[in-house]
Amino acid sequence: MASVTFDHATRIYPGTDRPAVNDLNLHIEDGEFLVLVGPSGCGKSTSLRMLAGLEDVNSGRILIGDRDVTHVQPKDRDIAMVFQNYALYPHMTVAENMGFALKIAGVDKEEIRKRVEEAAKILDLTEYLGRKPKALSGGQRQRVAMGRAIVRQPQVFLMDEPLSNLDAKLRVSTRTQIASLQRRLGVTTVYVTHDQTEALTMGDRIAVLKDGLLQQVGTPREMYDTPVNVFVAGFIGSPAMNIGTFDVADDVALIGGARVPLPRYVLGELANDGTKKVTIGFRPESLDIVPQEDAGAIPVYVNLVEELGSDAFVYGTLASETTGQHVVPQGQEVIVRVNPRAVPAKGSVIYVKIRSGQEHIFSSVTGERIASA
Repeated sequence: MASVTFDHATRIYPGTDRPAVNDLNLHIEDGEFLVLVGPSGCGKSTSLRMLAGLEDVNSGRILIGDRDVTHVQPKDRDIAMVFQNYALYPHMTVAENMGFALKIAGVDKEEIRKRVEEAAKILDLTEYLGRKPKALSGGQRQRVAMGRAIVRQPQVFLMDEPLSNLDAKLRVSTRTQIASLQRRLGVTTVYVTHDQTEALTMGDRIAVLKDGLLQQVGTPREMYDTPVNVFVAGFIGSPAMNIGTFDVADDVALIGGARVPLPRYVLGELANDGTKKVTIGFRPESLDIVPQEDAGAIPVYVNLVEELGSDAFVYGTLASETTGQHVVPQGQEVIVRVNPRAVPAKGSVIYVKIRSGQEHIFSSVTGERIASA
């Protein structure tokens, strides 16, 4: 096994000026499961392909262990890749597909059979070894693709959105299998996805990219609790964090019709930025429903209630004024997690308050988190 290091790695595609991946610095520990996540076009798949040797590195280096593989051919990097589309040979059986790379490498037939049978046992594919891919379900095909990677016994697994072609229920069960399998094998794994739920549930650490730039690296809990900027805050979490930019007057933020006090360190940072606006984020589960007369109560006009059985979420808009049934909305959308046994009616107004210490405050100028000293 081995660690992986991106050392100022940059990829610029021919005919473009903007790097697809720009000055990426990232170290992945031996045996770690790291998830690269971000929106379409952020550079996550390009980063994986650079590590695989399928894309050139225009500047910087990539190391596997202590070995510089920047200009090493893909076949000589001791990596195995699992693709989104399975990439199985339709005329070969499951066993032949899983052992094909070993056959090409000249491995002894008995050794190939042994490795294939071991991998099939791990992946619960033993009874399917004689079948061809057309006789398998999508989940079984993806397990065969993983088996093909496992039998090679590589230093690093690379997985490029391997669950995207599966239905929602199968995706949940398969991601659990992949995560537990990786922990059993202890192989360094780099996993690419656009699904932040996959990232939070599977990775030892998560690396978030945007426009080719690394935004933040950390454990799922760190990403959720202390996002470094507005982009990470809005990207990580489902439902998404409520984020808005609000006016500041008399040391309070004006959120809807509420006046929410700001910490002294935030006021100092706003003075340095020379602005009277602040960006505040708060997660749906960080809001409590309170009486209208509570200090800091934020009025929310209820547009829709999503009932999920064990949970319920109100989708509403901030209201700047409520008088009887008359509501003056501000247009800022807000999501609130509420008691599924006591959901408010559509068209009503509820009052919520951010739990102490669970707000996330960012500079409205830079988008960076304002942290206490």
